[in-house]
Amino acid sequence: MQKLPATLTIKDARAAVLLLEPAVGEGSGVLEIDASTLVTFDTSAIAALLELRRQAQAAGRTMSVHGAPPAMVDLAGLYGVADLLAFGPALQSDRA
Repeated sequence: MQKLPATLTIKDARAAVLLLEPAVGEGSGVLEIDASTLVTFDTSAIAALLELRRQAQAAGRTMSVHGAPPAMVDLAGLYGVADLLAFGPALQSDRA
């Protein structure tokens, strides 16, 4: 699972996409993104995720975002793209 950085704003979006791009070409099936550490974000975070989704589709993969903050899910819903980003359930803490 690929982790988003804690901050993903317009300043960071391009770098975040470039950082996660290699994972798109690795493996097959679902590209899983962990958004649970995301604290500070703006609409650029949605754009970055949509770009990663586009790249995943071009590679024959799907994408799912797990642990997204409720505000991010709401923002994606406001823009009508929540279904495209396939927000999964919140991530559970590791328990033995």
